[in-house]
Amino acid sequence: MTNKNLLSVEGLEVHFKLKRPHLFASQPTLYAVDGVSFEIVRGQTLGLVGESGCGKTTSGLSVLRLVEPTGGKIVFDGVDLRSLGADALLDMRKRMQIIFQDPYSSLNPRQTAGDIVKDPLLIQKVGNPKEREERVSELFTLVGLQANQKELFPHQFSGGQRQRICIARALALNPDFIVCDEPVSALDVAIQAQILNLLCKLQEDLNLTFLFISHDLAVVQHICDEIAVMYLGAIVEKTNRKKLFNNPRHPYTRALLSAVPTRRSSKKSNRIRLEGDIPNPVNRPSGCRFHTRCMYSQEQCKFEEPQLVEKQPGHWEACHFETTNL
Repeated sequence: MTNKNLLSVEGLEVHFKLKRPHLFASQPTLYAVDGVSFEIVRGQTLGLVGESGCGKTTSGLSVLRLVEPTGGKIVFDGVDLRSLGADALLDMRKRMQIIFQDPYSSLNPRQTAGDIVKDPLLIQKVGNPKEREERVSELFTLVGLQANQKELFPHQFSGGQRQRICIARALALNPDFIVCDEPVSALDVAIQAQILNLLCKLQEDLNLTFLFISHDLAVVQHICDEIAVMYLGAIVEKTNRKKLFNNPRHPYTRALLSAVPTRRSSKKSNRIRLEGDIPNPVNRPSGCRFHTRCMYSQEQCKFEEPQLVEKQPGHWEACHFETTNL
């Protein structure tokens, strides 16, 4: 029987050892990702959202083992990715790809667009030269580019066209799973809509599964089925799109949603303003990692870290209290 979850992540940790400030000091640790767990159903999209520096991108990279995790399990279609050696992992990469955030820096300026899209086929030794050329032409058409644009260099394309090249490269090996690392954040609003609609169409046509990383909740609402909200390396709320936007439970999620402009809530009084900045992940606050900015913080929050538990059916939250009643 096929598992409905294509990807299951449990207790994922990515900790970076930093340079000692002096010879006799203890070595500091940056807790970039600190115990993240989630599942993604085949053919669906999980959105990972939060402020810059909360660990979203590091989570996505570590799932693909582009950054090596320091703890946890990553199970892809029944296979524990952390147990794979270099050769087995290279073979598995055919099924897992990534679309990077910046379409300007993620393309080699010295390669033509066609060669960029062809690279995965060469690395994985797929097909003969003629078949590769045919596949590249097919991919260009699939993402809305002209086949005769294969000979152009990245600087000859617009930002939206460059991101289409990145999408074509990610699709070259017919993957099942793609990490989309803020794929539209560097684009104009009108172009963002085109790329998002393209991703939705490709997902439907090719039965793709996405991990969609973004800080823009309006974008996440458009494309994601499930949404996980991250704060300081951990998930603080997780549920489906409808529940998150209609009934946010965690104070941090409610603050994020209050900052999204809508026609119904344009008054400044509806805005929840968080005091202070996100804490340093090297020196995390004790207890609840959000208590230094939370309007509902109580004494318990300073010493005891809340666990991510299912407060309502399909709605997970990491908070000691029922803040919806406070």
